[in-house]
Amino acid sequence: MKEFIRIGVDLGKRYIQIHALESKDGRAVKRKLPRSKFLEFFADVAPCLIGMEACGSAHYWARQLRAMGHDVRLMPPAYVKAYVKRGKNDAVDAAACCEGVSRPDMRFVPVKSEEQQATLTLHRTRELLVRQRTMCVNALRGHLTEFGLVAAKGIGRAGELIDMAGNDAALPEIAKSVVKIFAGQLAAIQASIAALEKEIAGVHAQSPMSQLLAGIPGVGKIIASAIVASVPDPQVFKSARDFAAWLGLVPRQNSTGGKTKLGPITKKGDRYLRKLLVLGATSALRVAGKRKGALRDWLAALLEKKKSARLASVALANKLARIIWAMMTSGETFRKDMFEPA
Repeated sequence: MKEFIRIGVDLGKRYIQIHALESKDGRAVKRKLPRSKFLEFFADVAPCLIGMEACGSAHYWARQLRAMGHDVRLMPPAYVKAYVKRGKNDAVDAAACCEGVSRPDMRFVPVKSEEQQATLTLHRTRELLVRQRTMCVNALRGHLTEFGLVAAKGIGRAGELIDMAGNDAALPEIAKSVVKIFAGQLAAIQASIAALEKEIAGVHAQSPMSQLLAGIPGVGKIIASAIVASVPDPQVFKSARDFAAWLGLVPRQNSTGGKTKLGPITKKGDRYLRKLLVLGATSALRVAGKRKGALRDWLAALLEKKKSARLASVALANKLARIIWAMMTSGETFRKDMFEPA
C-alpha cells in the first residue's frame, strides 16, 4: 500500500483534487480524480492524516474515509485560504488543505453523523418554507392594497385578508382568482411546515441532550434540536465565550495600542442558530417582568442602563449560548430558580 504522511483534498462536484505528501522534504503526489475513483484511490493508501475544507459533501466523504481507518479533519474554508500561495485552482487549494491540516493552531470542524445531517435538513427545509410563506403573504398584501383591502400585520392575519377579498363584490374576478392561488399556496406551505415541526419534535423526543437544553428559558424544541445537530462535540470550544463567538454573538474587536474598542456583534458563524437564539431571547425578554431570579435581575440591570430592547435581547442570546455550552459539557440541568415565575 502507498504511504503518505498527510493528504490535502479539494472537493468538487465532478472531480476531486488530491495533494499527497510522501515526506516532509519529498515531492507531493498530485491527482485529479473523478468522484467514482475517489474511494478507490484511498483503498490503496495506508491510514494517514487527511485534511479538507468543511464544504458541501465534506461530512459524507469524511465518514467514508474514516471507515477506511484514515484520520480525517475538516477545516473552515476561511482558515484554509491563508495557506493559498498565489492564484486559485483546485491543485492550489488541495495543497493549502495539506499545509493547513498540519498547523498546530488550526481549528477543525467536528464531523457530523448522518442522523445529525438529516435533522439539519428538516430545519433548513422548514426555514425555507417559512421564508416562502412570508413572501406569499407580503405579495398578497401588496396586491390587495392596490384595491383598498388592508389587514393588520402578522402571518395570522393572512386568512382575514383572504376572506375580505372573497367577500368584496367590487374586487375584479381576475384579482380574486389570484387570491385563490395564494390561499392554496399558503395552505400547502403551512401544512408542510406543520409536518416538519412534527418530525423535529420526534427527533427532539429521542435526544436526551435536546430535552435537557429545552429547559432553558427561550430555548424550545426547535432551537434545542438544531443546536444538538449542529454541534456534534461541544468540547472543541475551549470556553463558553468561544462557543458564543462561533455563533457571532460577541462584540467585534478593533483594538490597538492596548486600547480596547468594541463594536456590534460579529455575526460570524451559523446565521440560522444565531437567529433562533435571538428570537428565543426576545420571547424570554417579553416575560422577564413576570419572573424572578438571577437571570431576571441581570436583565433588569441591563435595561436600567437605558439599553434598547434589541440590544438586551442580543445580550441575552449571548448569555443563553454560554448557558447552552455549559450544560452540554457538564450535563447539568438548568437552575429554574434563576428565572422562575414571580
